[in-house]
Amino acid sequence: MKKVLAAVITSCLLPLASLAAHAGEPTKIAFVDTGNTGRSVTAEALANAAIGEKKLHIAVISRAADYDPYDTKPEANAATLLMQRGLDVSAHQAAPLTPNDVRHSDLILTMTAKHKSKVIEQYPEAKAKIFTIAEYATGESKDVDDAWGKPMETYVKMIKQVDQYVALTLEKAPNPK
Repeated sequence: MKKVLAAVITSCLLPLASLAAHAGEPTKIAFVDTGNTGRSVTAEALANAAIGEKKLHIAVISRAADYDPYDTKPEANAATLLMQRGLDVSAHQAAPLTPNDVRHSDLILTMTAKHKSKVIEQYPEAKAKIFTIAEYATGESKDVDDAWGKPMETYVKMIKQVDQYVALTLEKAPNPK
């Protein structure tokens, strides 16, 4: 248990050390899911709302680990639930995670362990700054449920999960002034 805790603490602190080199710049967080149409879009929208409300010096983007150029619009159920909170994601277009995104991001937070593995496989040099969102927020290894193609109740559950992890992530992430 001590080794696991030490590994999590070390892996969470390593990316933060690189932030000193970016004095004056916001902490940059990329949220990644499969197609950048559901979970990551939700995380970006919720994070941007909280960042604006709390006036945090943090910038966020969302990207796809497996970009599909034929499926680029936000999932309708996620968009509906976010709109109920006053968050309009209708203009969002899915985008793939690029080497430039990885280079400029201080943290890359994936929605599942499978996404994390895929991103580390593609960008092994960035391993120290890649976590699942649950792992970074809580230290627990847990996936965010994939609601794609499922009933509205599944989207409600997914947004609740993402909302919790985003709030904890923004509390934990460095907020340079």
